Amino acid sequence: MNDLDEAPPKFDAAFQDKLEHLIVWRRDVRRFRTDPVDPELVHKLLALADHAPSVGNSQPWRFVLVENAEKREGVRALFEKANNEALADYEGGKAALYARLKLAGLKEAPVHLAVFTDIETAQGSGLGRRTMPETLDYSAVTAVYTLWLAARAWDLGVGWVSIIDPVEVRTLLEVPACWHLVAYLCIGYPQEEHLDPELERRGWQARTDFDKRVTIL
Repeated sequence: MNDLDEAPPKFDAAFQDKLEHLIVWRRDVRRFRTDPVDPELVHKLLALADHAPSVGNSQPWRFVLVENAEKREGVRALFEKANNEALADYEGGKAALYARLKLAGLKEAPVHLAVFTDIETAQGSGLGRRTMPETLDYSAVTAVYTLWLAARAWDLGVGWVSIIDPVEVRTLLEVPACWHLVAYLCIGYPQEEHLDPELERRGWQARTDFDKRVTIL
């Protein structure tokens, strides 16, 4: 990406319009095609995600590509366990609706990516973390979102699997104990594309008005 660094870019109205569409059309994908994704493209997207902002320039994210079949099966088993436990928290119509939802693409997605925060990283020398140590995790989330948008620009979908125990995933993947799981992601080409989020389309939760989330003091 050295050729991108020669001069500050000028983003015109056409680019801004496309960026707006990219953000609005980004979706949490659960329905993937099984077509393989070029490893060079995956590497490119991870390199772009590595440009995300981070507290103290700490870059605390750690990317783990899970390609081992047994590890993937173990992750799927952890999801099924957590999903069954989550289902038990609902009753009546809500439970029936929950049971019908497709909440992960772990079987179909060709790329599995675990994103961790190294909570003991020395990089950044602790700047900005004394009062808000959680900003290390927030930084890793910015990397996830950067990856999410970049993947969409290359026609890929990303699904965030949150119904999973982070400690059990860390143990299964045998990563350092100081790594905290931020996201387990499924990546691949989506079967379908919709402007509305799947959970809204399936009747779980509609989006609410933007103004309800803005306070002016």
